[in-house]
Amino acid sequence: MIGDIAGKRVLVTGASSGLGAHFARLLAGQGARVVATARRLDRLEALARDCADLPGEIIPLALDVGSVPAIEAGVAEAGARLGGLDVLINNAGIGETGPALSVTEAQWDAQLDVNLKGCFFAAQAAARIMTTQDGGGAIVNIASILGERVMARIAPYAISKAGLIQMTKVLALEWARHAIRVNALAPGYVITDINRDFFASDEAATLIKRIPTRRIGDPEDLDGPLLLLCSDAGRHMTGVVIPVDGGHLVSGL
Repeated sequence: MIGDIAGKRVLVTGASSGLGAHFARLLAGQGARVVATARRLDRLEALARDCADLPGEIIPLALDVGSVPAIEAGVAEAGARLGGLDVLINNAGIGETGPALSVTEAQWDAQLDVNLKGCFFAAQAAARIMTTQDGGGAIVNIASILGERVMARIAPYAISKAGLIQMTKVLALEWARHAIRVNALAPGYVITDINRDFFASDEAATLIKRIPTRRIGDPEDLDGPLLLLCSDAGRHMTGVVIPVDGGHLVSGL
C-alpha cells in the first residue's frame, strides 16, 4: 500500500498539541508505534488515552528539545522503548512576533535553540540509532514556507526555518550512504487550536486573499505528504522540501 507505515517505529517531537499531536494520531491510526514527546507529559498521556483504540500505539515521553543532553537521553529512551527507530518527525517549534529592532538575545536564543539547534541534535541522535539497524530510516523536518518567503515581525522564526531547510539538504547529502532519508514539509498557514480564532477574524481575511486557493490549510492537508516521506512510497526521495501551502509560495507579488 502506498504510504504504508504499519509497524514503523516513530518518534514525534512537540506532540502535546497542534500539528505534533495530529501527526502522532495520524501515524498511530496507520498502525505505527509512536513515541510522542513534549515538555507537557500530562497532555501526552491524554493523547495516548484518546488514541488507545487505534491500530498502532502512542507512548508518552517527556522531552525538552531546548536541552541537548535531554534530547540525547530522550531519543535514546525512545529507541529503547521501541526496539529501534525508523522515523523521526522533527516537529517541535516555537515562534514570537515583534519588530527585528526589538528582538532580545533571550528571544533569539529561545527560538533558534528549539527550531534549529534542537532539530539538528534530535536528527543526530536519531541517525545514530538508524545507522545501527538494517534499512536505515527517515527523518522529516517540519519547516515552513516562511523559511523560503518572508514577512515582517518574525525574524528569528523565519531565520530558524530557513536554517532548517538548509539543514535538511546537508544531512540528506551526508546520510544517504547510511540509507537515511532526510526531507522536510513546509506548511503554509494551517488552522490549529492556537490560531483558530485569528483565522476566523476580519483581519485574517486580507491574508487569505493572498493565497491562490483562497483558504487556510487544515492539518489533514499534510497527511498525504507526511505519509509519503515516512514510508517506502518515498524511498527514492531525500533532500526534498515539499510546500503544502495552497500555492502561497508561487503567488504574485
